Amino acid sequence: MILKFPRVLRIEWSDLPGVPVVAIASLAVTSLVLSVRYLGGLQALELLAFDHMVQLRPQAEPDPRLLVVAITEKDLKQQNRWPIADQVLAQALANLQKAQPRLIGLDIYRNLPQPPGHRAIIQQLQAPNVIVIQNLGDGDGDGIPPPDYVPSDRVSFNDVVTDADGVIRRNFMFGSTEQAEYASLSLLLAQRYLAAQRIFPQQPWSRYEAVRWGQATFTPLQPNDGAYQNADAAAYQVLLNYRTGKPVARQVTLAEVLQQSFEPAWVKDKIVLIGATAPSLNDRFFTPYSSAVGKNPAEAGENNPTMPGVFIHAQMVSQILDAVSGDRPLFWFWPEWAEILWIASWAVVGGSIAWIIRQPFTLGLSGIIMLGGIAGSCFGLFLHQGWVPLMTPLIAAVVTGGVVVNYRAQQAHRQQKTVMTLLGQNTSPEIAAALWSGRDRLVKSCKLHGQRLTATVLFTDIKDFSTVSEQMSPEALLNWLNEYLSVMTQEVQTHHGIINKFTGDGMMAVFGVPIPRTSTDEIAEDAKRAVACALAFGDRLRELNPGWQERGLPMVQMRAGIFTGPVVVGSLGGKDRLEYGVIGDSVNIASRLESCEKHRHVDMCRVLIAQETLEHLNQQFAVEAWGLLALKGKQQMVDVYRVLGWQSSQSEAIAPALTHLETVQEPFVAKVDIETKTVDSH
Repeated sequence: MILKFPRVLRIEWSDLPGVPVVAIASLAVTSLVLSVRYLGGLQALELLAFDHMVQLRPQAEPDPRLLVVAITEKDLKQQNRWPIADQVLAQALANLQKAQPRLIGLDIYRNLPQPPGHRAIIQQLQAPNVIVIQNLGDGDGDGIPPPDYVPSDRVSFNDVVTDADGVIRRNFMFGSTEQAEYASLSLLLAQRYLAAQRIFPQQPWSRYEAVRWGQATFTPLQPNDGAYQNADAAAYQVLLNYRTGKPVARQVTLAEVLQQSFEPAWVKDKIVLIGATAPSLNDRFFTPYSSAVGKNPAEAGENNPTMPGVFIHAQMVSQILDAVSGDRPLFWFWPEWAEILWIASWAVVGGSIAWIIRQPFTLGLSGIIMLGGIAGSCFGLFLHQGWVPLMTPLIAAVVTGGVVVNYRAQQAHRQQKTVMTLLGQNTSPEIAAALWSGRDRLVKSCKLHGQRLTATVLFTDIKDFSTVSEQMSPEALLNWLNEYLSVMTQEVQTHHGIINKFTGDGMMAVFGVPIPRTSTDEIAEDAKRAVACALAFGDRLRELNPGWQERGLPMVQMRAGIFTGPVVVGSLGGKDRLEYGVIGDSVNIASRLESCEKHRHVDMCRVLIAQETLEHLNQQFAVEAWGLLALKGKQQMVDVYRVLGWQSSQSEAIAPALTHLETVQEPFVAKVDIETKTVDSH
């Protein structure tokens, strides 16, 4: 039987609905990822990506407009108390005022007297350039009030907003209590500093809407801005644009201020913030620069990279001043529809790459490039103050690619199973697997290209079939032939050959295709399998004939011709119908061996081989030399042998054949005719 590859059975990836598969997978994955995102399931990953981008971007130099007076652990030991006495703080303020600062922000609560020196601190806090703080708390009266002797226009709050992982990423600029509305310490300091330059906000903050101020437009953060999902965006908040992970401004200690061991130029016309940096006071917070995200700052210890609260307020002041002056823009975000489109687009890209590229290494490399493209695009936008989702499109692309690859794998498995089933009906499993592994070349050109190799060809035929067929009805003849051929086909497959074609009552089987044999041992193995298969035909006939005789069916004798030599294998026919053809003079010789000397038939299955096959049998079979015979259509004589059986059972018959082989000076090799030829059945 011919192996046929009609167009309806060809396996081509291009024939599969690639666009719908990618579209459906992208839509499904995007919907799933967006659902998880809206529920807040991806916010932690996005915030982690935000932190890494903050760390990777270039850091600015310390802000020259600011000075931080730090109350360190050494200062606490020198003062031997906390809170420090009013007299000490008053002396520090007096020393700073001598250097003419533009503003002083006191990030220390002074709602209660800390004697001695209470009258002195009251006097210092009356200066119009001093800003004090309160703590708003949660609105239930648990906050910390400001000093009652400071006017409300110089009172701010130092409350900060942390995300669920304990990191400060937002600047809480404006809020209110039941009694009044307040600006944050950073906002009030920035407003007063810029007011001296005649730069004022154009709208009141209390409306909680966009405020145009200098070169910047401040827009209150919304719950779903950037990668946030349902964030607590109450009051007036903006995303905090950190200046640097290093000290944001020049720093002096409280002891240096008390001793006046600082340069007056460091203070003149500067914004001075006074606050505690001692780790023991626990006024430290995690920032995007921290390495221990999510832990409790109070339990982190001195080695944890947290940032003192006074430095965070300095970061906020620096952000506002830079934004208003146009030096560092505020963060911006895409609208919701743009983010959805962004995520869906990368899902399509991931699915398309997985569909188009089939080679694993190339697919993996393309996937890495794609992920680099996502990360690079997001980081490029981040460098221009744009915060767009990074992890969500990355996950969408990877998951979509995985879905498409899985779909393709399942499709390939189903197709392989179908094709292997079809091929397995006519070939051994090894041959079927070889054809499947070469399917790419097959479907690319719609044919198997011609290939020259050495194979062993086996032809069979039933003795006196014409006489037998005259005595049976066509239906009975067909059923009987199918029963006979199915048994013979099973033997061919068992011996690792393929049925190339059925010729009515006979068949053509080939051993050694389509996998090229590259060594003498492999060619010899094919020859041995072909001869063993022919002998097995005789054994099966001895089993079948008694049963056929009992059913009134003809008993069968058959002939087999075997030849080993060069052939050309490949597709024959057009694109709508292909046959796996085996052509060459070796095929013709095998056919003529089967049909020669028909009258010399004494076995259940007469097996004739040529010297070219005998040379590969390694004396494993007993043979009988028939000498040089003239085969039909052949000009040269062929040295023919009849196979008697396996050497172990026919040892006495091998001697004549071996004696004859010793007299042969040079083996005969048939000339290859690669042109297409027809082969007679008889």
